[in-house]
Amino acid sequence: MKNNTYDAIVVGTGISGGWAAKELCEKGLKTLVLERGRNIEHVKDYTDTTKDPWELDHCGRTTQEDRINSPIQSKIYAWNEVSKKFFVNDLENPYEQVKPFEWIRGNHVGGRSIMWGRQCYRRSDVDFEANAKDGHGVDWPIRYKDLAPWYDYVEPFVGVSGSLEGLFQLPDGKFLPPMEMNCVEKEVAKRINRKFTDGRKMIIGRTANHTRQVGNRGPCQFRNKCHEGCPFSGYFCSNSATLPAAANTGNMTLRPFSIVQEVMYDKEKGRATGVRIIDAETLETHEYYATIIFLNASTLGTTAILLNSVSDAFPEGLGNGSGQVGHNLMDMHYGMGASGDYDGFEDSYTYGRRPTGIFIPQFRNINEQTKQKEYLRGFTYQGGANRGRAGLADGIGVQLKEQLTEPGNWTMGIMAWAEHLPYYENKVTLNKNKKDKFGMPILSIDCEFKENEKAMTKDIMNSAAEMLEEGGVKNVKTYDNQLTPGFCIHETGTARMGHDLKTSVLNKWNQMHEVKNVFITDGSAMCSSGCTPGPSITYMALTARAVDYAVRELKKGNI
Repeated sequence: MKNNTYDAIVVGTGISGGWAAKELCEKGLKTLVLERGRNIEHVKDYTDTTKDPWELDHCGRTTQEDRINSPIQSKIYAWNEVSKKFFVNDLENPYEQVKPFEWIRGNHVGGRSIMWGRQCYRRSDVDFEANAKDGHGVDWPIRYKDLAPWYDYVEPFVGVSGSLEGLFQLPDGKFLPPMEMNCVEKEVAKRINRKFTDGRKMIIGRTANHTRQVGNRGPCQFRNKCHEGCPFSGYFCSNSATLPAAANTGNMTLRPFSIVQEVMYDKEKGRATGVRIIDAETLETHEYYATIIFLNASTLGTTAILLNSVSDAFPEGLGNGSGQVGHNLMDMHYGMGASGDYDGFEDSYTYGRRPTGIFIPQFRNINEQTKQKEYLRGFTYQGGANRGRAGLADGIGVQLKEQLTEPGNWTMGIMAWAEHLPYYENKVTLNKNKKDKFGMPILSIDCEFKENEKAMTKDIMNSAAEMLEEGGVKNVKTYDNQLTPGFCIHETGTARMGHDLKTSVLNKWNQMHEVKNVFITDGSAMCSSGCTPGPSITYMALTARAVDYAVRELKKGNI
């Protein structure tokens, strides 16, 4: 026990786990950081990301074998021949879909911070007040003013590029210089911003790609191969930023191949004492002890740990006296939008492969003037303009090459990210009749989009078409890809914050109501999904804030 005792334990090494490790270590706590998967060393393990497609066995494409072994992971945008090593094998990582749910995972040091979409948008009081105003879910126990200083704290370290816009529904931050719209996007944005007076505005996406060097990281090389790992450290991830910062203190012990089985609880002391793990390589069981525990295993990973941590005090899972653990699962409803052609600018082309697009913030239900009768909450858009090839090429040699290098017409499209309301019946539970290869019960996921989400779809498509047409885009067509929950990879809400321990799991400091030395700052803590993509910057701010509180309480003797 003496050799296995630390000041703090962090479970998970992704976006929020990396921040918890950094902050705890920099505050002087000897911290054990546990990761269920293998180690990934920054740069060294980003193999093949500098290769051109023709240097790869399958030109970067997905094989039939990939689709068999990973039928879920291989569907998403970030999967290719190089990046697939960062995604789980679905056959080896089973879960039960009561209703269709795409659970995208990366079990390794850094987690999904290596493959994330890097969009970074602050949440506003439009988000933090929404539950209280319309009665869906529980009231957030914080408001924007509580989190604003912590956004200020994390953004300079993260390295977020973006423009200052002065929008109340999308607060500005501490940004690096923004990336630039191309000529068509600038023209469409100018027309949209001039035409609409209901809060619609097209801006450049705010992204954790570095337009200037941040410490020893970056700048971004405009390769747009981020999900393969960046050897230039051109974007923020745990492996390039927070974990090295934690390691530099000398206070971090990183242990990969550590599957957390449960959080151990002492009923007499009324506190968690540590965690029990399974070594993924030897299958041996080990116990580790600490005064403070941060659970950052991702929304569904953290929930599985809580539900599996049963005791006389908590027969339904650690800190689950409210019965809310596993419930209120949300994602984002997306995959609807419009696209069309743009005439003009034939003498212009794009520069490099910009790793972000345009963004249109929420403009529905942000005030009384924009209130909708058909549905609650709202949606945002991402997208961009591009020039493809002139058409199908034929021939050989010089003739073929000349045709392949001839650019076609400009096209532009925008796609929506829409809010998913918190429904108690959208849930995850443990299926104790089915076990994974480590003997752990698998998760059973029962989640769907309901009428409110579906009611937005018509307005989403019509508004997208309306804006593109006003922007000068021709031949506009709408679409609805009808994607299932999980596919947006923004799952949240299963251990939510709240004022009341009877209806929530965490307090305003991300501290468990019933287990004061356990904190949860990943997506499971969220009270609402919001409609602004890029929730990770909010997890980072919540984590830094929670660590600051936890250490202060520790010094006071309250933990």
